[in-house]
Amino acid sequence: MTTQKTVQRSMRVIGFTGLLLICLLPGVTPVYGIRLVEARLLFEISDSLSQPSDVAVAGDGKIYVVDGVNSKIRVFSPSGRALASFGSAGTGPGEFKNALGIDIDRSGRVYIADAGNHRVQIFDPDGNFIAALAMQSNQKHPPDPTDVAVDESRNRCYVVDNDNHQILVYDLATLKRIDTYGGPGSGKRAFRYPFLLALDKAQYLYIVDVINTRVQVLNPEGLFVNFIGGWGVEKGEFYRPKGVALDTDDRIYVSDSYMGVIQIFDSTGKFLAAVGQPGQGAVKKFKTPVGIFLDRRNRLYVVEMFANKVSVYHLAGISR
Repeated sequence: MTTQKTVQRSMRVIGFTGLLLICLLPGVTPVYGIRLVEARLLFEISDSLSQPSDVAVAGDGKIYVVDGVNSKIRVFSPSGRALASFGSAGTGPGEFKNALGIDIDRSGRVYIADAGNHRVQIFDPDGNFIAALAMQSNQKHPPDPTDVAVDESRNRCYVVDNDNHQILVYDLATLKRIDTYGGPGSGKRAFRYPFLLALDKAQYLYIVDVINTRVQVLNPEGLFVNFIGGWGVEKGEFYRPKGVALDTDDRIYVSDSYMGVIQIFDSTGKFLAAVGQPGQGAVKKFKTPVGIFLDRRNRLYVVEMFANKVSVYHLAGISR
């Protein structure tokens, strides 16, 4: 269902309202009842990107951007300098059709959710094709992978199957599916067009459940843990959540593509703060933020889809 996977094009500025939070973060600024984590722009990456969707950073600091409209994965230095790209349009090994999500394991292998080709492809750090997950389905729709997350401790990966409203679990030794989590609906372990996901340090799954306007948390075996957010335009609520990432303290960051904001939650799902504009005491507005990533240096990478760029920020006030 293409309209559910693309981001709303009309943008509206909607402010958060509400009472001042009781919880405090060091260096976080309160504004209009909302606490802010200031984001200082370091650099932007554009380099002919066309509606990029996701970003990941390898252990060596290289930045990998999914440029699905151009059927490429683009690679940049830690400072944003273009280094290389791989991929082209097609159905063969190393070719893409509507690639959307990405993850990178500790050895630098790159996993790409190749949605239009109904598969996840695996590459070495230089973009050489290694393998593809054999994705088959007896559902109404063919597999529709929009994101992938690797759990190396269990030698498995989790794949979001957007059109079939479920999470697929694959054994990385055999490249075969070993389990399925969830199904269509609005209750626990149910999804309506899940999109991107991330893992915390304990390998719990944080799944952006777009039409249910929440992030759903499952443990590694697929058992329900928590809901984060819900529909609305107040702090702690979402209108069109799209991206999710966790920092080194397992705080949860969620991008809202329609409202153009990024909110921060603690590990229990309690709202902590919003990403703010340095020196202005205001919530920072992004242009259709979709995939997001946090590295070990408190750098926040934000894919701004319809701005055709990835913006990289240093976050103040969240160091240990």
